Amino acid sequence: MSHNLALLPPDEKQKIELDKQAAYSVWQVKNALAERSVLAQQARDISDENERAHFVDCVDKYSKIMGL
Repeated sequence: MSHNLALLPPDEKQKIELDKQAAYSVWQVKNALAERSVLAQQARDISDENERAHFVDCVDKYSKIMGL
């Protein structure tokens, strides 16, 4: 079964993008390509509170998955 992500509403697309950003940022920290403070800075840069909360939740999720 395939899903066309382009057909999702803008808020759902944004959640997927934030999830991808969180996964990549945690991967960078785990592989010593970035400091842990980058995660907090990225969260602070998100102006919408709901999006920021989603990003932080994703960072927590990927930190556990990647053993950070």
